[in-house]
Amino acid sequence: MGKLWGGRFRKETDRWVRAFGDSLSFDFRLWPYELRASEAHARMLVQVGVLSATEGDTILKGIQKIRREFMEGKVEPTGEEDIHSLIETLLVKWAGEVGKKLHTGRSRNDQVATDLRLYLRDETLSVRELLFELRLVLVDLAAQHCETLMPGFTHLQPAQPVSFAHHLLAYYEMFTRDDQRFQDCLHRINVLPLGAGALAGTTFVLNREAAAAELGFGSVTQNSMDAVSDRDFVVEFCAAASMTMVHLSRFCEELILWSTPQFGFIELDDAYTTGSSMMPQKKNPDVAELCRGKTGRVIGNLTAMLAVLKGLPLTYNKDIQEDKPLLFDTVDSLKRCLDVFTSMVLTITVNRDSMSAAATQGLLNATDLAEYLVRKGLPFREAHGVVGEIVFYCLEHGKRLEELDLEEYHRFSSIIEEDVFRAVALQEALKARQILGGPAPETVQRRIETILKDFSKTD
Repeated sequence: MGKLWGGRFRKETDRWVRAFGDSLSFDFRLWPYELRASEAHARMLVQVGVLSATEGDTILKGIQKIRREFMEGKVEPTGEEDIHSLIETLLVKWAGEVGKKLHTGRSRNDQVATDLRLYLRDETLSVRELLFELRLVLVDLAAQHCETLMPGFTHLQPAQPVSFAHHLLAYYEMFTRDDQRFQDCLHRINVLPLGAGALAGTTFVLNREAAAAELGFGSVTQNSMDAVSDRDFVVEFCAAASMTMVHLSRFCEELILWSTPQFGFIELDDAYTTGSSMMPQKKNPDVAELCRGKTGRVIGNLTAMLAVLKGLPLTYNKDIQEDKPLLFDTVDSLKRCLDVFTSMVLTITVNRDSMSAAATQGLLNATDLAEYLVRKGLPFREAHGVVGEIVFYCLEHGKRLEELDLEEYHRFSSIIEEDVFRAVALQEALKARQILGGPAPETVQRRIETILKDFSKTD
């Protein structure tokens, strides 16, 4: 059928300009949503009397034929400017001249905004499903390790004893907030712009609410100019995706560290690692590294999307066409990373002995000793100083706090008694941290039970 415009022009568009401006190579994936929106628009045009019932039926049958062609792989992303012109050309082919009437009351500006919202609504739900699976895997793994001792770190230096379960549940909380962000995004994605036209609506009295109901939108846009130029929902999704990828990247960094011989906390499954072409002994954490690397890509897409929008006057500008490659790449990268990362975590081998051994290094129970002295009546600042001197003594003599005898303790404070050995025992120190949100095994177990109950409500 050729381009959808041209009456005002006396020269053909330069072929390089046409190639430069065409978007079909990337918006081709929107075809299911363009067809769904077109069906809803056709039915609505019949309802308001713009199309006759016969015309509407002919158009709808044509759309059904087009859908079959797409599903059978018979349609190629060639020959037209964008997915809208491609489908209109196919509609005229299958429905005849009446197919040209479908464009009544709409513009490619509100069409693409509608398609993009339909697409992103589906993809957001898909991302939430992947996050659900990841969170469930983390909770199941945590349930096996409520008493698996490991060092907690600040500044990547050993700090205090925690459990592996507590560490895993920290990421569960991060991914739960990510899920909440995507859930919140849906409220602003799920708004129908169809009917806004190019920027100022149409003189035809359309039933936008009927089209919204058919397409599952919760509401319709309230300003036609905003409707066609708004890409806030794309930015918001990209921001939520960036935050999720940052959380994945942080977790990947820890898995990479933990899988080194220097840590030895875990072993990654062979299926999620690679070797070296030169060094036979190598087992490289490529999956974790790629997820970490793709985080920069997703963050870059967010930055680029903001940069595209920052100087645009109302309403639609061709710049906005750049939203789709950025969004599509973000969606693809995020989903692939969530999928492969979940499978990788599901197959890791946890080395409890290495974790526990690491917890005995670095005097992780020093704070517990200080709190012991506070309970004996010493102000915390004084207790902190006393324990600092004890720590220095341990470092000089190559001892751990639990290896000192009572005589050695009395060199620093006479209020220390036999019960100090229970206070500095690592497992006892862990069990004592029963504060809400703390790492005590009983506390962590209760948290896991609560999470699993919440999961069961969503099944």
